[in-house]
Amino acid sequence: MDTTRTAILDAADRLYYERGIQQVGIDELRSASGVSLKRLYSEFPGKNAIVLAVLERRHAMWVEGLDVAARGEESPRGKLLAIFDFLADWFITDQFRGCAFINAFGELGGSSPEIATVARAHKQSFQDYVDSLVADAGGTIPLARQLVLLAEGAQTTSAISGRPEAAVHAKAAAAVLISAALD
Repeated sequence: MDTTRTAILDAADRLYYERGIQQVGIDELRSASGVSLKRLYSEFPGKNAIVLAVLERRHAMWVEGLDVAARGEESPRGKLLAIFDFLADWFITDQFRGCAFINAFGELGGSSPEIATVARAHKQSFQDYVDSLVADAGGTIPLARQLVLLAEGAQTTSAISGRPEAAVHAKAAAAVLISAALD
């Protein structure tokens, strides 16, 4: 990726995630990225395209983070619980502001079908990932759905409360669910 595009996406990601997409205008984004307005528009035809590119990067970061967390575990059960360790590590960062996809959907999902589609695809991708891990552990789809709800709820709870321990509580609940379903 070229440095101009990266500068725009870095600035957009930071500003949108900190303040919200609708609160950040193109002029502010141009200034924060250090890119001329003409160059910004040569990279992206409009704000919606920038938001979609930011979400694409966020999705890649999410997938990579989950993969790294799972790689540290050998058992399917350990890989499932590693999801909550990944969340706990994310929640304690100063930059945590909730799920960028939920935030974007809340702001623009009703007016931008593309944003809604990308948010839904991201959430479906996570569900598919958990479905696969649960199947590897010998579990069923209902268990996978319950674990995803715990992870999603932990993200929202932590973002709203400003307290990171939601991941710890969700992990404890997940361990109970996994044991009940698999033992």
